[in-house]
Amino acid sequence: MKGIVASLAGLLVWSVAAAGPPSIIFIMADDLGYGDLGCYGSTTIRTPNIDRLASEGMLFSQAYSGSPVCAPARCVLMTGLHSGHARIRDNNPKIGGRLEAFADGGEGGIRLSLKAEDLTVAEVLKSAGYATGISGKWGLGEPGTEGTPNQQGFDEWLGYLNQNHAAYYYTEYLDRNEGRREIIENRDGARGVYSNDLMADFAVEFVRRHRDGPFFLYLPYTIPHNRMEVPDLGDYAARDWPEDAKIYAAMVTRLDGYVGRLMAELDELGLAEKTLIFFTSDNGPLRGRRAEILDSAGGLRGFKATMYEGGIRVPLIARWPGRVAAGVTCDEPWMFSDFLPTCADIAGVPLPEFTDGRSVLPLLTGVADSLGERSFYWEFPRERLNQAARLGRWKAIRYGMDQPVELYDLKTDPAESRDVARANPDAVAALSRIMDNEHQPSPHWPVN
Repeated sequence: MKGIVASLAGLLVWSVAAAGPPSIIFIMADDLGYGDLGCYGSTTIRTPNIDRLASEGMLFSQAYSGSPVCAPARCVLMTGLHSGHARIRDNNPKIGGRLEAFADGGEGGIRLSLKAEDLTVAEVLKSAGYATGISGKWGLGEPGTEGTPNQQGFDEWLGYLNQNHAAYYYTEYLDRNEGRREIIENRDGARGVYSNDLMADFAVEFVRRHRDGPFFLYLPYTIPHNRMEVPDLGDYAARDWPEDAKIYAAMVTRLDGYVGRLMAELDELGLAEKTLIFFTSDNGPLRGRRAEILDSAGGLRGFKATMYEGGIRVPLIARWPGRVAAGVTCDEPWMFSDFLPTCADIAGVPLPEFTDGRSVLPLLTGVADSLGERSFYWEFPRERLNQAARLGRWKAIRYGMDQPVELYDLKTDPAESRDVARANPDAVAALSRIMDNEHQPSPHWPVN
């Protein structure tokens, strides 16, 4: 199977290269749940533009983030390394139980930054002649470090370097390349400019400037992340919901508007068929009454910061008219670490020497309906090392390397309601080996 997929993928790369590589847009929401979109079953939040993406492209039912929280999920996406190998594995590094100060977070936060030797998707595509831009939340490098977007392969950048700063939608400034973009309309507590509106402006302007392509545009918007602020509630103002649920829904619909505006621009410029668009979320929704009312987890167990499906399974849509079949649902699992190999495949450049991912281009274009059996791995170091692994139908979770393993059969129990570890010792043993082998010790992320 692997040999067949590799051969077909080789033919596909040749075909893509012959037609010229497409531009790539990767849109990522912040803390959007698996069940928050109409195309994923929501009946409470309006998302007509994202639903259109799904109707014109491929919807993945079993796509995974790289982590149940923000910074490591983004690190996995950018580097193609899962969280057992990635440099950044949690939001705050710890040594001996205390927070480790690497750089001034600017807004009271401290972060570990990417290094010059870390290879990102932007650097891979830049080497293939792509113009590269990003607007949104970075979270992978503090000011003055080697981890800022402009040091990691992006030509243009506007947004928040530090993720604590990113919670403020009416901030007085955004980071702009290696400097700042002041927002005088928000000084002294004023609420004149909603920061994500500026990111949407950046996206349209970037596409216009680079219409001759190819370009790579990464849009990690900061909504609907918790700090419930939005310029207006729209139709949700009249709903009989708690105020935070109304604001959350309005934030999601506002994000949907940004997607629609970008799609309209691609149509106007004649770029739709030359552009591969991805839409996803960085992890699951925040736990709380709001998520319950809106069914944000879509019936999955768990929320953000948990290793259950509700924390790591995310909506993921891909549209590339004429190359990706329209209105198709794909049940093949894949995760953020696959994005870098996929982009390398599309651009026709060699894969990095070491990556944990695999190109999903054959899935996108229908050359293959499966990539063969493979394992997936996540870890999340907090008070202890939380781990999860998936192999086929089986999903294992372990809260501490010396703790018992929970086992779930995702084929018959996607809600992870029944721990079947006792009845399936062979599966427990196989997944335990994966969790043991895939964890690479790091001084910044102790195991206990």
